[in-house]
Amino acid sequence: MKHLWDSELSEREIYFIGAIFVQWGALEHEIFLQTLSTFEPDKFSTEIPVLPKEMNNLQFSGVLELWNERVAIPLRGKRGKVLQQQFEEIRKLKDARDAIAHGMWHWKSVNPIEIRTVRIRKQEIITSRFSADFLGEMASKIGEINFGIRFPGGLIDLTRHRVQNGGYMSRRWLEMVTSGPDNANGYPTSHPAQGTASSDEAGG
Repeated sequence: MKHLWDSELSEREIYFIGAIFVQWGALEHEIFLQTLSTFEPDKFSTEIPVLPKEMNNLQFSGVLELWNERVAIPLRGKRGKVLQQQFEEIRKLKDARDAIAHGMWHWKSVNPIEIRTVRIRKQEIITSRFSADFLGEMASKIGEINFGIRFPGGLIDLTRHRVQNGGYMSRRWLEMVTSGPDNANGYPTSHPAQGTASSDEAGG
């Protein structure tokens, strides 16, 4: 019999927190890859570029600043403005994301709608307050940012990407048309086989 500690967060709150983590992880990954691509040498160069220490990816804030300098600012016109807007939005949301990622959740009976995180940073105790509605709005906003940094030209860029990369089948649709075990939403429910690796992992 397993004994689990109960966070006392509602399923709705946990769903939104999970969505925030997924969206933010995708955001950091895309920012890193776009920044890394700016250091690629041209095809005629034999020199191996030296990456700055920020590209060790120990702190996302350092990579984000590089992305702004090397990707967002150099891009002119409407697309450049969109990327710089995303940069400012990311900076605004980062403290809330850090509170969610690194804080201890708790609540008070006098106001059960409000949930809080407490964390310690540089000998300072920081308390952040959230509601389920705020968490949902934050997850949605990060999703918008993820779209904006990938497709700053909007649907035109998305269409161009789809044309260049050919057909695409989403994970949800793939599970709906296959016979694998899934839930009512069409997603798999069984655990992955133990001791196996994906093709990407197997290749290092």
